[in-house]
Amino acid sequence: MVFEIGRGGIVRSGGKRQRFGTAVLLACAVAASVAHAAPCRTSGSYASWLAAFEREAAAQGISQRAIAAAAPSLTYDQKIVNIDRGQRVFSQTFLEFAGRMAAAYRIQRGQQLIKTHAATFAHIEQQFGVPAPVIVSFWALESDFGANMGKYHSLSAIASLAYDCRRSDRFRAQLLDALRLIDRGDLVPDEMIGSWAGELGQTQMMPSEYNRYGVDFDGDGKRDLIHSVPDVLASTASYLHGLGWKRGEPWLTEVRVPMNLPWGQADLSTSLPRAKWASYGVTFVNGRPLPADNLPASLLLPMGRFGPAFLVYANFQVYLQWNNSLVYSSTAAYLATRIAGAPALVRGTPPPALSFTEVKEMQALLTHAGYDVGTIDGFMGLKTREAVKAVQIKFGLPADSYPTAELLAKLRGQ
Repeated sequence: MVFEIGRGGIVRSGGKRQRFGTAVLLACAVAASVAHAAPCRTSGSYASWLAAFEREAAAQGISQRAIAAAAPSLTYDQKIVNIDRGQRVFSQTFLEFAGRMAAAYRIQRGQQLIKTHAATFAHIEQQFGVPAPVIVSFWALESDFGANMGKYHSLSAIASLAYDCRRSDRFRAQLLDALRLIDRGDLVPDEMIGSWAGELGQTQMMPSEYNRYGVDFDGDGKRDLIHSVPDVLASTASYLHGLGWKRGEPWLTEVRVPMNLPWGQADLSTSLPRAKWASYGVTFVNGRPLPADNLPASLLLPMGRFGPAFLVYANFQVYLQWNNSLVYSSTAAYLATRIAGAPALVRGTPPPALSFTEVKEMQALLTHAGYDVGTIDGFMGLKTREAVKAVQIKFGLPADSYPTAELLAKLRGQ
């Protein structure tokens, strides 16, 4: 599986985690309506673009005080654009990534922090319905519990990406929201240091996410996701709640699957009651029977039928909204279960993963055969997995959505 990775080991797709929610879409719509005011670099110099943007910000009600405070930081940085256009792509399987990111020290540190902030976590769960291990797993993966929030000046980074024409509307909306954070008094420009794509704070929120879901949980009048642990934890829970987190429901459970399972059912788009999975012979990983209830669940085989197996529930979709990389989302969900006390997963004996070049070749062959893989990019995303499943069914192979050398050979020979 191939995916992109940014600062600190954070998986991204296309230069930015794809977690732009309703608030961002609305902001983009507003920005698009005045796009003529501040287009992008093809229309003139950065200085003229910035002047037009500052007029746009004032027209949207952002104070001259906030615009003036931000002005010295609104510099153009070609390095940011170069990073955005030339991200390093590499291959890691779920087992490789989870083995590195769900390390023992993160599990132990996460459990320790839950005890340290027990009262805060209790209040957060009461208000938002999100349990502590889920919040802490994102805290661990996004910044190593606040130890590595990034090194780039966020205002400069976002302004540079807004001026660049590739995604100008999206980042202009983010820049407007960054100014709103200053206007509200949550942050001052000098402390807005984060990732190269503009994410801020200990769980790496874009300014639009920060604006919509940020919570002043320590009561000091500011939503400080850089320094205040209560604000960080509550804002993360607020965001997960906003994405649809269901109170009191599980997110992921490791299971054992029989080799005669109808593999075509092993798909995130297929949701069956746990009683149905039990009738197929699926059990908890220790062999105990599943509850014979109607809780909907999907069977996730991140590395095929010979690798780890999980039942995932409606809350797993929240992970995919946070980051649409299946490798990242599965790792974050698995880490949360480990912090909550689950044992280490059963690795199984999955076949060797295809290389980046082989995945691209497979995607090209699938596209030529009429299957929709999305972009031919060497990344084993959800669309590619769906296409793999479809062609496995065509060839009479177990349809576990995981590509193998055998499948690639069949595609080459057809």
